[in-house]
Amino acid sequence: MKSSALFLVSALLFFSGCATAPDYHTATVAPPAAMPGIYHRVLKGETLWRIARVYNMEMDELVRLNRISDASVIEVGQLIFIPKRQEQLKASAVYAGDDFIWPLKGKVINFFGEAYGSIINKGINIDPAGARQVLAVRSGKAVFYSDNFGSFGKTVIIDHGDGICTVYARNKEVFIKPGDEVLKGAVIADVGSAGRDKQVYLHFEVREGHLPKNPLFYLPR
Repeated sequence: MKSSALFLVSALLFFSGCATAPDYHTATVAPPAAMPGIYHRVLKGETLWRIARVYNMEMDELVRLNRISDASVIEVGQLIFIPKRQEQLKASAVYAGDDFIWPLKGKVINFFGEAYGSIINKGINIDPAGARQVLAVRSGKAVFYSDNFGSFGKTVIIDHGDGICTVYARNKEVFIKPGDEVLKGAVIADVGSAGRDKQVYLHFEVREGHLPKNPLFYLPR
Protein backbone atom coordinates (compact mmCIF):
# COMPACT_ATOMS: atom_id res chain seq x y z
CA MET A 1 0.00 0.00 0.00
CA LYS A 2 2.77 2.44 0.91
CA SER A 3 4.73 1.74 -2.29
CA SER A 4 1.65 2.20 -4.50
CA ALA A 5 0.80 5.44 -2.72
CA LEU A 6 4.35 6.75 -3.17
CA PHE A 7 4.25 5.84 -6.87
CA LEU A 8 0.95 7.64 -7.25
CA VAL A 9 2.32 10.71 -5.50
CA SER A 10 5.39 10.72 -7.77
CA ALA A 11 3.17 10.49 -10.83
CA LEU A 12 0.97 13.25 -9.46
CA LEU A 13 3.95 15.55 -9.08
CA PHE A 14 5.12 14.90 -12.62
CA PHE A 15 1.86 14.93 -14.55
CA SER A 16 -0.51 17.35 -12.82
CA GLY A 17 -1.12 21.03 -13.33
CA CYS A 18 -3.72 23.73 -13.81
CA ALA A 19 -5.46 24.86 -16.98
CA THR A 20 -7.85 27.32 -18.46
CA ALA A 21 -11.47 26.25 -18.99
CA PRO A 22 -12.76 25.04 -22.36
CA ASP A 23 -16.40 24.63 -23.30
CA TYR A 24 -18.12 21.24 -23.02
CA HIS A 25 -17.93 19.19 -26.21
CA THR A 26 -20.37 16.48 -27.26
CA ALA A 27 -18.75 13.10 -27.85
CA THR A 28 -18.69 11.90 -31.44
CA VAL A 29 -20.10 8.43 -32.18
CA ALA A 30 -18.00 6.93 -34.96
CA PRO A 31 -17.82 3.10 -34.79
CA PRO A 32 -15.31 1.31 -36.98
CA ALA A 33 -16.71 0.21 -40.33
CA ALA A 34 -18.07 -3.35 -40.49
CA MET A 35 -17.54 -3.98 -36.76
CA PRO A 36 -20.52 -5.86 -35.28
CA GLY A 37 -22.17 -4.37 -32.23
CA ILE A 38 -25.02 -2.25 -30.92
CA TYR A 39 -25.62 1.32 -29.82
CA HIS A 40 -26.20 1.97 -26.13
CA ARG A 41 -28.51 4.93 -25.58
CA VAL A 42 -27.35 6.79 -22.46
CA LEU A 43 -29.96 6.91 -19.69
CA LYS A 44 -30.20 9.45 -16.90
CA GLY A 45 -27.57 8.95 -14.22
CA GLU A 46 -25.32 6.71 -16.34
CA THR A 47 -21.62 7.45 -16.63
CA LEU A 48 -19.10 6.23 -19.17
CA TRP A 49 -17.37 4.34 -16.34
CA ARG A 50 -20.57 2.47 -15.45
CA ILE A 51 -21.41 1.70 -19.09
CA ALA A 52 -17.92 0.23 -19.59
CA ARG A 53 -18.32 -1.93 -16.49
CA VAL A 54 -21.75 -3.31 -17.37
CA TYR A 55 -20.53 -4.36 -20.82
CA ASN A 56 -17.28 -5.73 -19.33
CA MET A 57 -15.13 -3.39 -21.38
CA GLU A 58 -12.07 -1.32 -20.68
CA MET A 59 -13.13 2.32 -20.55
CA ASP A 60 -10.13 3.33 -22.64
CA GLU A 61 -11.35 1.01 -25.42
CA LEU A 62 -14.84 2.49 -25.23
CA VAL A 63 -13.38 6.00 -25.45
CA ARG A 64 -11.17 5.04 -28.40
CA LEU A 65 -13.89 3.28 -30.41
CA ASN A 66 -16.28 6.20 -30.00
CA ARG A 67 -13.59 8.82 -30.55
CA ILE A 68 -14.50 10.57 -27.33
CA SER A 69 -12.17 13.48 -26.61
CA ASP A 70 -10.65 14.28 -23.23
CA ALA A 71 -12.98 17.25 -22.86
CA SER A 72 -16.14 15.28 -23.72
CA VAL A 73 -19.08 14.56 -21.47
CA ILE A 74 -21.80 12.09 -22.32
CA GLU A 75 -25.39 13.27 -22.45
CA VAL A 76 -28.73 11.58 -21.83
CA GLY A 77 -29.92 10.10 -25.13
CA GLN A 78 -26.45 9.97 -26.66
CA LEU A 79 -25.56 6.79 -28.56
CA ILE A 80 -22.43 4.90 -27.51
CA PHE A 81 -21.20 2.11 -29.78
CA ILE A 82 -20.63 -1.22 -28.00
CA PRO A 83 -18.77 -3.82 -30.09
CA LYS A 84 -19.72 -7.49 -30.30
CA ARG A 85 -23.04 -7.08 -28.46
CA GLN A 86 -26.57 -7.87 -29.59
CA GLU A 87 -28.72 -6.07 -27.02
CA GLN A 88 -28.55 -3.01 -24.80
CA LEU A 89 -28.11 -3.55 -21.08
CA LYS A 90 -29.45 -1.22 -18.42
CA ALA A 91 -26.28 0.18 -16.95
CA SER A 92 -28.36 2.28 -14.56
CA ALA A 93 -29.47 -0.88 -12.74
CA VAL A 94 -25.98 -2.29 -12.22
CA TYR A 95 -23.22 -1.21 -9.81
CA ALA A 96 -25.46 1.55 -8.45
CA GLY A 97 -23.99 1.28 -4.96
CA ASP A 98 -20.45 1.56 -6.30
CA ASP A 99 -20.97 4.69 -8.36
CA PHE A 100 -19.09 7.94 -7.90
CA ILE A 101 -20.61 11.11 -6.52
CA TRP A 102 -19.35 14.66 -7.00
CA PRO A 103 -16.72 15.73 -4.45
CA LEU A 104 -18.04 19.29 -4.30
CA LYS A 105 -21.12 21.19 -5.36
CA GLY A 106 -20.11 23.84 -7.84
CA LYS A 107 -19.00 24.65 -11.37
CA VAL A 108 -16.14 23.05 -13.28
CA ILE A 109 -13.86 25.92 -14.22
CA ASN A 110 -10.82 23.98 -15.48
CA PHE A 111 -11.07 20.76 -17.44
CA PHE A 112 -9.05 17.60 -17.95
CA GLY A 113 -6.42 17.56 -20.68
CA GLU A 114 -6.11 21.31 -21.21
CA ALA A 115 -2.64 22.77 -21.66
CA TYR A 116 -1.36 25.65 -19.56
CA GLY A 117 2.07 26.64 -20.72
CA SER A 118 4.02 23.38 -20.73
CA ILE A 119 1.73 21.67 -18.18
CA ILE A 120 -1.30 19.50 -18.84
CA ASN A 121 -4.19 19.46 -16.37
CA LYS A 122 -4.73 15.88 -15.18
CA GLY A 123 -7.90 16.58 -13.24
CA ILE A 124 -10.70 19.10 -13.01
CA ASN A 125 -11.00 22.25 -10.91
CA ILE A 126 -14.33 22.93 -9.24
CA ASP A 127 -15.43 26.35 -8.05
CA PRO A 128 -17.66 25.83 -4.99
CA ALA A 129 -21.27 26.95 -5.07
CA GLY A 130 -22.37 27.66 -1.52
CA ALA A 131 -21.05 25.00 0.87
CA ARG A 132 -17.33 24.31 0.68
CA GLN A 133 -17.39 20.81 2.09
CA VAL A 134 -15.40 18.23 0.12
CA LEU A 135 -16.91 14.72 0.02
CA ALA A 136 -15.36 11.31 -0.60
CA VAL A 137 -16.63 10.28 -4.02
CA ARG A 138 -16.57 6.58 -3.09
CA SER A 139 -15.72 4.53 -0.04
CA GLY A 140 -12.06 3.69 0.46
CA LYS A 141 -8.97 4.21 2.58
CA ALA A 142 -6.91 7.37 2.92
CA VAL A 143 -3.35 6.55 1.81
CA PHE A 144 -1.67 9.95 1.55
CA TYR A 145 -1.82 13.41 3.10
CA SER A 146 0.39 16.47 2.83
CA ASP A 147 -0.28 19.90 4.29
CA ASN A 148 1.96 21.58 1.68
CA PHE A 149 2.06 19.52 -1.51
CA GLY A 150 3.69 22.10 -3.76
CA SER A 151 1.17 24.11 -5.77
CA PHE A 152 -1.59 21.80 -4.56
CA GLY A 153 -1.40 22.84 -0.91
CA LYS A 154 -3.22 20.50 1.48
CA THR A 155 -3.78 17.29 -0.46
CA VAL A 156 -5.31 13.92 0.41
CA ILE A 157 -5.54 10.71 -1.64
CA ILE A 158 -8.12 7.93 -1.16
CA ASP A 159 -7.55 4.39 -2.46
CA HIS A 160 -10.85 2.74 -3.43
CA GLY A 161 -9.46 -0.78 -3.48
CA ASP A 162 -10.11 -1.61 -7.14
CA GLY A 163 -7.12 0.08 -8.72
CA ILE A 164 -8.75 3.51 -8.60
CA CYS A 165 -7.55 6.37 -6.40
CA THR A 166 -8.97 9.87 -6.10
CA VAL A 167 -7.00 13.01 -5.33
CA TYR A 168 -8.40 16.06 -3.49
CA ALA A 169 -6.14 19.13 -3.47
CA ARG A 170 -6.17 22.84 -2.52
CA ASN A 171 -7.98 22.29 0.77
CA LYS A 172 -8.26 24.75 3.63
CA GLU A 173 -8.62 21.91 6.14
CA VAL A 174 -8.46 18.12 5.88
CA PHE A 175 -10.35 15.94 8.35
CA ILE A 176 -8.89 12.51 7.57
CA LYS A 177 -5.42 10.99 7.82
CA PRO A 178 -3.63 8.06 6.16
CA GLY A 179 -5.06 4.76 7.38
CA ASP A 180 -8.58 6.08 7.94
CA GLU A 181 -11.43 4.13 6.36
CA VAL A 182 -13.73 6.59 4.58
CA LEU A 183 -17.35 6.10 3.51
CA LYS A 184 -18.76 7.52 0.30
CA GLY A 185 -20.26 10.93 0.96
CA ALA A 186 -18.23 11.54 4.12
CA VAL A 187 -16.94 15.09 4.61
CA ILE A 188 -13.17 14.81 4.25
CA ALA A 189 -12.11 18.45 3.85
CA ASP A 190 -13.06 22.08 3.35
CA VAL A 191 -11.97 23.52 0.02
CA GLY A 192 -9.54 26.44 0.01
CA SER A 193 -6.57 27.77 -1.95
CA ALA A 194 -2.87 27.03 -2.29
CA GLY A 195 0.34 29.04 -2.47
CA ARG A 196 0.13 32.47 -4.06
CA ASP A 197 -3.06 31.59 -5.90
CA LYS A 198 -5.81 32.80 -3.56
CA GLN A 199 -8.71 31.67 -5.73
CA VAL A 200 -10.80 29.07 -3.90
CA TYR A 201 -11.42 25.86 -5.85
CA LEU A 202 -10.94 22.11 -5.52
CA HIS A 203 -8.46 20.30 -7.74
CA PHE A 204 -9.83 16.76 -8.16
CA GLU A 205 -8.27 13.80 -9.97
CA VAL A 206 -9.20 10.19 -10.73
CA ARG A 207 -6.34 7.77 -11.30
CA GLU A 208 -6.29 4.11 -12.31
CA GLY A 209 -2.96 2.92 -11.04
CA HIS A 210 -0.71 5.90 -11.77
CA LEU A 211 -2.60 6.94 -14.91
CA PRO A 212 -4.83 10.03 -14.74
CA LYS A 213 -8.35 9.65 -16.14
CA ASN A 214 -10.96 12.22 -17.08
CA PRO A 215 -13.09 12.65 -13.92
CA LEU A 216 -16.09 13.61 -16.08
CA PHE A 217 -16.21 10.01 -17.32
CA TYR A 218 -16.84 8.87 -13.73
CA LEU A 219 -19.03 11.61 -12.26
CA PRO A 220 -22.81 11.61 -12.91
CA ARG A 221 -24.45 14.39 -14.90
